[in-house]
Amino acid sequence: MPALFEKLMVTAGRVLLGLYFIGPGLNKVFAFETNSNYMAEHGMVLIPFFLVLTIIIQLGGGTAMIVGYQTKIVAFILAGLTLVISVVMHDFWTLPAGELQTGHETQNFVKNMAIMAGLLVAAGLGGGGWSLDARKSR
Repeated sequence: MPALFEKLMVTAGRVLLGLYFIGPGLNKVFAFETNSNYMAEHGMVLIPFFLVLTIIIQLGGGTAMIVGYQTKIVAFILAGLTLVISVVMHDFWTLPAGELQTGHETQNFVKNMAIMAGLLVAAGLGGGGWSLDARKSR
């Protein structure tokens, strides 16, 4: 039973992490202009390039996490993307104190650090027993 529980929990965590990136990736596809404007508000440069790159990483990486393909590498890349997005787009420390937006950006930053923690665990331990990685290694 412990082995079954471990496989179930690792798979559930990996799938949830993957789904977390699929949603925002699709949002960026279908609301490209809105996301471009948001990036511009935060002083991003080369917005079309970085937005398309983010979409590719989020959709491709999210899918790879769900199926457990190259989990360690993909999780590490997604952790890096999460860190960059957090520092550049959720920079609560640059906003005037007391603004409603400050609390929202703080919450997003802290949430992203927790997601990054889960990704780093996946980068260290891999996709678990029910993954394409495990199937390939058999």
